[in-house]
Amino acid sequence: MTSERQDAQEMMVTQARLREKILPLKLLILDVDGVLTDGRIIIDDAGQESKNFDVKDGHGLKLLMRVGIDVVILTGRRSRVVEHRAADLGIREVHQGILQKLEVFEEILQKRSLAVSETAYMGDDVVDVPLLRRAGFGASVADGVEEARRVAAYVTRRPGGRGAVREVCELILRGQGRWAEVTARYELV
Repeated sequence: MTSERQDAQEMMVTQARLREKILPLKLLILDVDGVLTDGRIIIDDAGQESKNFDVKDGHGLKLLMRVGIDVVILTGRRSRVVEHRAADLGIREVHQGILQKLEVFEEILQKRSLAVSETAYMGDDVVDVPLLRRAGFGASVADGVEEARRVAAYVTRRPGGRGAVREVCELILRGQGRWAEVTARYELV
């Protein structure tokens, strides 16, 4: 078998495995710093914090929610900025200041009566590794730490805060065969 043909077969197997993980998804849980943002935290002279969010990431999340896939934020830091962004996007469940993310992850699943296979998690750092392993579909960002990228089922081409979340949203919607449905109002074809 030629190397090109073998590579093509391996890619098809990888895509099939990825699709298996994506099909049952009903919930996307997101870290914030380094995923929804580029990881930079800006604090002005008055002590006010700000973060940069990508509008395309936000629209991707809205598209997911439009087809019934819920979104939860789970982050180790506390920030009023995160509360404002979540409210702006219609994300109703936000967990901040969480040091034991895996415990809260399990509580979220139990409260919603979801199987692990129905849950995706997106993170970028070593604190996210247990959740990336546990979730039915774990995704890391292109500029995530090596340990997170290594255990993730999918690593984005885009960096955190610069379209990585949108990339995962589209991957899920396309993998579930719902992209045309959710974008029909935009008359893409």
